[in-house]
Amino acid sequence: MAHFRNTSCLFLALCLSSFFGKAQSPVIRSLDFFVEQGLNASPLLKDNKNQQRSNKIDSLRWRAAYRPQMTASSTGLYAPVWKGYGFDQALTNGQALEALLTVNYAIIGKGRIKNQLEQFKLQQDSLQFAGKWSELDLRKNIADQFLNAFASQQQMEFNKELYELLKKEEQILKKLTRANTYKQSEYLTFLVTFQQQHLQWRQSEMQFKNDYVTLNYLCGISDTTFAHLQAPVLKPVYPAEHIFFRQRFKLDSLRNENGKKAVSLDYKTKASVYVNGGYNSSFALQPYKNFGTSAGFTISVPIYDGHQKKMQLDKLNIQQETTLGYQQFFVQQQEQQIRLLQGQILETQGMDNQIKEQIRFAKSLIEVDSKLMHTGDLKIADYIIAINNYLSAENLLRQTDISRLKLINQLNYWNR
Repeated sequence: MAHFRNTSCLFLALCLSSFFGKAQSPVIRSLDFFVEQGLNASPLLKDNKNQQRSNKIDSLRWRAAYRPQMTASSTGLYAPVWKGYGFDQALTNGQALEALLTVNYAIIGKGRIKNQLEQFKLQQDSLQFAGKWSELDLRKNIADQFLNAFASQQQMEFNKELYELLKKEEQILKKLTRANTYKQSEYLTFLVTFQQQHLQWRQSEMQFKNDYVTLNYLCGISDTTFAHLQAPVLKPVYPAEHIFFRQRFKLDSLRNENGKKAVSLDYKTKASVYVNGGYNSSFALQPYKNFGTSAGFTISVPIYDGHQKKMQLDKLNIQQETTLGYQQFFVQQQEQQIRLLQGQILETQGMDNQIKEQIRFAKSLIEVDSKLMHTGDLKIADYIIAINNYLSAENLLRQTDISRLKLINQLNYWNR
């Protein structure tokens, strides 16, 4: 029994240890997590999807409007005459009652139907393109802010690491100063550097929190806790053709052609027919026999409107010329932007090795200076210079890496 209790206690201790170990482990958030949260929370993307749904409903309504339309109507009239005063009985008949069931049908050709359906399809394609563009913008903005927060996190961690290093050196230097190995002024000089590093660490911590909160705000996340950001992996994308952004000009051209067809169809003959049946009587003679039916048609043929058709077509041609001008200018700008970004990425990649080599030398110098300082064979000013050089090199490397990732993010945005 005692063995069973000991085993149970051991098992419970292991479970609690595992639970608290997991509870204390830092939460890690990746770029994909924030992008997914931002896309799900974006009201703009939801609005776009709702517009697409509404456009489909409009298409169905249009189809229904050109099917036979049935209406029921009723009209009653009573015009009394008192002592010769009242409406003319020849005009009003004194009283009348009408109750009809009418069916109307507009006769439209296949060309008009096809043109209208193409218009709805182009509207749907335009909404889909706008939705993809909005999503692309949101992805780019989230990635940019994630890189800002990640850079702040790296800066904060580096400043903390350097602060811990200087803290150890400060304890050693304090003992050496008490042993008269170093002067009090040299110790105070180092102490100022040590305190400045502590302030830089705290300042970088505040900057990280600010950038992280901004990232949450952009993604629609209301969580107030801070997680550890995973290093992003961004690689340049090189598609075979740059068709995404140019698709909008293609849609504009197709809408223009559709508009020209619609103008031509408006000048074709229009016709409609109707059939009704029911009761229509003035109650003057045998009102019980006034049940009946009727049928009719309407034809409209455009003859002359002051050359408005040509004016509308000329206006659409001008719009097409404007679209072509914008397209040519955009293609030139896009290609120039892509070449510029590719060149900047290559330059930043070329700097990495040089900066890393400089960091290696600066770190080695700090290690050597630290040993010399422990024996009193180094000036404190030289050690501070070595620390500042190492700090500058590390900052330059982080700035270069973040700049390269931001350039890749911009390249992947435009290179579509």
